[in-house]
Amino acid sequence: MRKARNYCWILAGLLAGCTKSGTSTNDNNGNWVTMSEFANKPRSEAVAFTIGDTTYIGTGYDGEKNLRDFLKYNNNGWSQIADLPADAAARSSAVAMVIGGKGYVGTGFDGNYRLDDFWQYDPATGSWLRRKSLTSPNPSISLARRDAVAFAVKGKGYIATGNDGGALKDVWQYDPGSDSWTEKKTFGGSKRTEAVAFVIGDSAYIATGTNNGELKNDFWVYNPDKDDWTEKRKIANVSDEDYDNDYDIVRSNAIAFVMNNKAYVATGSKGGLAQDCWEYNPVTDLWKKKQDFKGVARTGAVGFTLKGQGYLGLGRTASLQLDNLFRFDPDATYNKND
Repeated sequence: MRKARNYCWILAGLLAGCTKSGTSTNDNNGNWVTMSEFANKPRSEAVAFTIGDTTYIGTGYDGEKNLRDFLKYNNNGWSQIADLPADAAARSSAVAMVIGGKGYVGTGFDGNYRLDDFWQYDPATGSWLRRKSLTSPNPSISLARRDAVAFAVKGKGYIATGNDGGALKDVWQYDPGSDSWTEKKTFGGSKRTEAVAFVIGDSAYIATGTNNGELKNDFWVYNPDKDDWTEKRKIANVSDEDYDNDYDIVRSNAIAFVMNNKAYVATGSKGGLAQDCWEYNPVTDLWKKKQDFKGVARTGAVGFTLKGQGYLGLGRTASLQLDNLFRFDPDATYNKND
């Protein structure tokens, strides 16, 4: 997932409110548990990817400069791994994905330029390898971008949307076997930047984001076998039906993770920083509000799934870069002391 970067904006559409509630109207509406803090500098606009029982978090912006360091997180806590190589720019607002047991990190912003390079991390060797940059068959066309989304499905990786000076809606598929990029069918919705993407089964979903100062309320699913996008129900109250009366999901720069074949979107920006959390059921194509995130409202956080559990951490407020981490149990009773 992307992280998500500039996290005040990406999830603005998927989370319900900017004010943390102290209690839940449903005893089993979810519980956030405080975990150990990120062991390096606080930051926003980082990336996270999970391989097996370990999550890897790195890059981002610490309030003064972009970063290239990485840590891994598992049952043993936090430990350092190799930084991105010296010839890879320190960056924020990049994307990450996992294909075939290896992590991939690319694109982003180095403080001056948008990036198109692409790097592979092998946990077996603990090393990074440069792979083919995100490039068009036409060498005169640059695909460098920031604030894109990434996902992997059926052995292939994808980078979509983002910002190259304006919002984008193109979709590119990465084949790790041939180390090559192929343009796929254009994203079915509006152009956007700072969106979220998640995968359930063999389907990938893109939602939220912003363009032209407008938060996007459309929601789409991608079928990789057919190379086709299908629109799902809107993520805002736009119909005469009752199902969306309480929807307040649109946002930008949010996070997303998946647990038990349901997706969760939280934090981000929707005019202000958000704390609300929403659960998506692909069987019913409906969203349900869950317990608000217990940390301070933030944008530019990271979200990931580790050993079947969802996590949210890092990010920034209007004035602070953050380093705390939280685990979410969607079926637990809320406990403010956890």
